[in-house]
Amino acid sequence: MAVETWTAADTAKAQAIWAEYQKIHDVSARKGQAVGIDPASGRVWFGASAKDIAHQMEQQCLFAPLLFLRVGCPYYVRKGGRR
Repeated sequence: MAVETWTAADTAKAQAIWAEYQKIHDVSARKGQAVGIDPASGRVWFGASAKDIAHQMEQQCLFAPLLFLRVGCPYYVRKGGRR
């Protein structure tokens, strides 16, 4: 799956995988950490940042687009100016 082919369905599947993962595992100790979810394999990665997760994947010679979130947040980073 190339980055250009990422669809809303991929996002929905990754979010469903994450919701199911949270039902099975207690992630409260990981609050604030980055989480990367692979919708193709269902694998979940944790790290200090998205870059850290990418480095972990690279060490295992795995390359796949992921949905990144922060544990405890529905987003990875929020972009916007001050009001």
